[in-house]
Amino acid sequence: MVRTATEHDKLAVIALGGNSIIEKGQRGTVAEQFANTQRSMERVIDMMELGYTFIVTHGNGPQVGNIMLQGAIAKDQVPEIPLVVADAMTCGSMGYMIEQSLQNAMIRRGLWRNVVTVPCQVLVDWQDPAMHNPTKPIGPFYTEEQADALRAERGWDIRQDAGRGFRRFVASPYPIDIIERDAINLLLKQKYILIAGGGGGIPVRYEEDGQITGVDCVIDKDLVSMKLALAVGATTLIIITGVPRVVLNFGKPDEQPLPRVTLAQARHYYYSGEFPAGSMGPKMLAAIEFVQANPRNRVIITDVEHVIPALEGKEGTEIVAY
Repeated sequence: MVRTATEHDKLAVIALGGNSIIEKGQRGTVAEQFANTQRSMERVIDMMELGYTFIVTHGNGPQVGNIMLQGAIAKDQVPEIPLVVADAMTCGSMGYMIEQSLQNAMIRRGLWRNVVTVPCQVLVDWQDPAMHNPTKPIGPFYTEEQADALRAERGWDIRQDAGRGFRRFVASPYPIDIIERDAINLLLKQKYILIAGGGGGIPVRYEEDGQITGVDCVIDKDLVSMKLALAVGATTLIIITGVPRVVLNFGKPDEQPLPRVTLAQARHYYYSGEFPAGSMGPKMLAAIEFVQANPRNRVIITDVEHVIPALEGKEGTEIVAY
């Protein structure tokens, strides 16, 4: 099918995950996070040189979990921080890191575009069943002994995370809307590079009198990235993960890479349980909802090193309507 190019064809939302900010096996020090982010932003600036305007989103699972753990350890010395406030803190701290890394990558190449971080309040439903079914892992990995102690002391929901160790799990309701969507669109019209929806945004709900209040949970960053892409009319959603492309039967002898997936195939794989809720599942759900909203839309899932080849159809997994 031949289609006419539009102004939105060069507008993309890039959801940073995988090893983009913390590599496997690292402690996640600020120095490590800066080094990884600087490397990742080189690939993002490659996209700018291809003519793309974009919004960068990012996860915050390790960072928000560390803030909560710090508060628990120091509870006798300083007031504890609510989870929703920790979400907001990571929007600022990680936004600063990504913003500066983008700016320095442009300076090294003799380029410049204004960059700004927009902490986003994301509306959720207080009655969402997910509020009572924690599925989002946050913070560091624990040994079984550490997990037992934290359960007893803090009452946290701590369990195995995909066989990699024990982590704390928190509620992750579905994102309904982004409060700052109009401001984001205004900044895009002025050609700003944006960092927005970081960590899935700051979860909020409406009170009966219409006022806004925070909700203690963590929203999935891929679903918020999808909502953000739809809100700004982007036609490309790029989900960065730790693997170069999506595979069926991950980690098994009959593992099968998927270079291209239609919407019908994606629905089949997702609803048959092919992709676990804690890893590829939310990414595939975000892809399904983004593509079914507009047949012109496409989703690319790949690692940070293969972003440009994936945009050219040479690497990664592309999810399309037909």
